[in-house]
Amino acid sequence: MGRKIGLGLAGVVAAAAVGFFSLAPAMVERAQNGVEPLAKPPSPTAQALHDALVIGDWHSDALLWDRDLTWRADRGHVDLPRLREGNVAVQVFTTVTKSPSGLNYEHNSAEARDDITLLVVGQLRPPRTWFDLTERALDQAARLTATAEAAPDQLRILRTRGDLAALLADRAAGARVVGGLIGAEGGHALAGDMANLDRLYEAGFRLMGLTHFFDNELGGSLHGDSGGNGAGTGLTPFGRAVVEQMQERGMVIDLAHASPQMVRDVLAMPGTRPIVSHTGIYSHCQTHRNLPDDLMQAIAAKGGVIGIGFWADVTCDASPDGAAEAIVAAVALVGENHVSLGSDFDGAVTTGFDASQLASLTDALMRAGLHPDVIAKVMGGNMMRYLAETLPE
Repeated sequence: MGRKIGLGLAGVVAAAAVGFFSLAPAMVERAQNGVEPLAKPPSPTAQALHDALVIGDWHSDALLWDRDLTWRADRGHVDLPRLREGNVAVQVFTTVTKSPSGLNYEHNSAEARDDITLLVVGQLRPPRTWFDLTERALDQAARLTATAEAAPDQLRILRTRGDLAALLADRAAGARVVGGLIGAEGGHALAGDMANLDRLYEAGFRLMGLTHFFDNELGGSLHGDSGGNGAGTGLTPFGRAVVEQMQERGMVIDLAHASPQMVRDVLAMPGTRPIVSHTGIYSHCQTHRNLPDDLMQAIAAKGGVIGIGFWADVTCDASPDGAAEAIVAAVALVGENHVSLGSDFDGAVTTGFDASQLASLTDALMRAGLHPDVIAKVMGGNMMRYLAETLPE
C-alpha cells in the first residue's frame, strides 16, 4: 500500500509539473505581449492600398515563446496566419538569449540574474540550451527552420539575395508565403568565440544586433554598466573583428541597443552600412531607449535604415496613430528612403495592433498625410531594397 501511495503521490507531482510547464510560460507571455483594441477598422481605401504593398518588419521575438507559428494563437502578436492576414512579405525573427532581471532602459548589469534562463527551463527547451547562449540561439533558429520545412507554403527561410528575389516574384504571382530572416538580438550569443559566428551563419543567421540590454564582449550597450546614460563604451577589438566578419558574410549589422560610442565606432569603419531594427526618434519621443537624432542621421547617411517600433516606450503612443506619427517624424529626420518598420512584436511589449492588423497602420499613415509612394517605401520597399543590396549573393 505504501508503494501505491508513493506512486500516486508521484503521479500527482508529475501531473502538477506537466501543468506548470504547460501553462506557466503561456501565462507569462499573455501578461508580457499585450494588444490594445483598435478604435476603428481601416478604411476600404487604406485596405486596398495595404493589400497592394510589399511589407516587411525588422524585429519580432516570437521565437522566444513556446508556440507553433503555423497556428493562429490567442496571445502575442505574431504567427504565420496573422502575418499572412497582415500581408507581410518578410519578417525578421530574432533570437533572444539573455535578459537581466530588473530590466530597464538606463542601467543593467551583465552579472544580474538572467530571466531567459528561467523561461528556457520553464518551456522545457533542450538541456544544452539551459546555460549556453549560443545553443539557445541555434535552438530558436532550428525551430523556425523546422517550421519552414514542415509548412513550405507558409514560410521560407531567406539566406541570399536570390531567395529574396524568388520570394517576391512568387508573391507577385499570388503566393502568400512569408519570408523569414533569422537574426540574433545581441552579440553575446557568440559567447566571445568567433567560431560561433560561423555556426550561426551556417544555421541561417543573416542579422545580428551587437548588444542588447547589457554590455558584452563586443562593446557597450545603451542600457549597460559602461555608461549607457552618456556615450558608453565603444567597440572592443573583438567587436570590431565581428563587424568585419559580418560585412564579409553579407550579414546585417543592427545597432538597436548599441551605446552611442559603439554606433560611432561602427560608422567609422569603412564600408559599414548598419541599421537600427526597432526604435523611435528621440526628438519626437524623448526617452532613453531612443538614440540621439544626429546618430540616426549618420546611419542614414551611410545607407542604413531605421525601423520604427510600435510600443509606447519608443513612440510615446502605442496606437496606430502614434506609430504613424513616429514614422512621420523619422521621414522628416532621415528622409523617406531610410525608414522601415521595426515592430518589436512579441518582445515583452504592448502594442496597439498585431501583425494581422497592420492595415490599421497604413490607414493611419494615409490620414497623417504621407503620399502612397512614401507609404510603400516605409512599409517594406526600403527594407527590400536594403536586403537586396546587402544579403550574400
